[in-house]
Amino acid sequence: MKRTALFNVLAALAVLSFLAACVAPAATPAAPVVVKETVIATAAPRVQVVYNSYQSDPEPRKAEKELIKMFQARYPNVDVVYSVVAHEDFKQAIRAYLTSSTPPDVMTWFAGNRARFFIDKGTIMDVSDVWKQEGWDKSFPKGFLALSTVDGKQYSVPNNYYWWAVYYNKTVFAQYNLQPPETWDEFLAVCDTLKKNGVTPIAIGTKGPWTAAGWFDYLNMRTNGPEFHINLMLGKEKYDDPRVKKTFENWKVLLDKGYFLDNAASYEWQEAVAPLVQGKAGMYLMGQFIMDSIPKEQQKDFDFFRFPIIDPKLPIGEDAPTDIYWVSANAPHPEQARQLLAFLGSKEAQEYWAKTLKRLPVNSEVDQSILTAESKKGIELIKGADYVAQFYDRDTTPEMAEKGMAAMQQFWTNTDKIDSILAQLEKDRAQIFAEQK
Repeated sequence: MKRTALFNVLAALAVLSFLAACVAPAATPAAPVVVKETVIATAAPRVQVVYNSYQSDPEPRKAEKELIKMFQARYPNVDVVYSVVAHEDFKQAIRAYLTSSTPPDVMTWFAGNRARFFIDKGTIMDVSDVWKQEGWDKSFPKGFLALSTVDGKQYSVPNNYYWWAVYYNKTVFAQYNLQPPETWDEFLAVCDTLKKNGVTPIAIGTKGPWTAAGWFDYLNMRTNGPEFHINLMLGKEKYDDPRVKKTFENWKVLLDKGYFLDNAASYEWQEAVAPLVQGKAGMYLMGQFIMDSIPKEQQKDFDFFRFPIIDPKLPIGEDAPTDIYWVSANAPHPEQARQLLAFLGSKEAQEYWAKTLKRLPVNSEVDQSILTAESKKGIELIKGADYVAQFYDRDTTPEMAEKGMAAMQQFWTNTDKIDSILAQLEKDRAQIFAEQK
């Protein structure tokens, strides 16, 4: 019996040993399998970032698409949903975008009062941390740091800026032995010569009223000086001031003499470029981006000059609008939005923009040798200014800009109503700025 019991015990131990031997090898590799599954499960998920842009013209749109590809190559877990809205439609839609429960993460916009309006409303995110992280306080000129700052915090990233000037068809000028005018009298003489020879002196499309506002900017700065102009934009001067009337009287001369393109209100600004390219018009007051709408093979036939001086005793003001990026205050994906913002302000991105579209980069780390002769001339034009403004509808409030540009369209069709137009504008100014106090 003892031997049998001993035998049974030994047999049981043998069975247990056998089972242990069978199980043990399977237990050892189980750990790395679990680890592998954990790594896969916690991999960063792909995130969609919505980027809304007003860069609807073909060349800027193409450049932005390429920038997005560059960004996504750097951040493969971020998918950028690129939405482009026509320039004028974007201006109307931005308030709805920013107050939506799910606003776009990143957007393009304009520096100046147009930006300050939305910052004050609390719809734009403070991105001071991105500025600090990227060292932009050192690589961006102080003026652009100031342009991005409200109450000591940064809310936007300037991308590029461009100059405004009078672009002209060199072939047309050569045909009639004309030189770029420097003074108002010389400018009127050029217009007169072109008109007498059947060439429209000035091309313009005012279907979007901001193009007429550009004429008001320059005429007012050249007639009354940039300080008066900016104070008018800020609501500190009155529209029925005799000085503003003088600006409109100078404008009236050009309109009454028929120096502008007929039926200008029926053309978008791009459509009005065609007569300039065809030699049917001689000049066009526009930002540097006009070159995007001129066929590349014909761009060599165009140049620009400073808007003529009316009163040589006054300081010189120039428009140099600056485009910016910002993040919505309620952006659904703030971390990824900041990553995109950091990339768009980088040397790499701004260098690409400068090479592709000839815009002037804000980031001073961009190699200046890549700039074209046209861009360098534009820089010199801005350097020669005593004051750099943004633009009429960027320097004043949105409400005043809307009233002002509507009044300019009214003036365009009836130049004899200066007094009544300015009287109404003054009523609008008084009410709008009183409400904002």
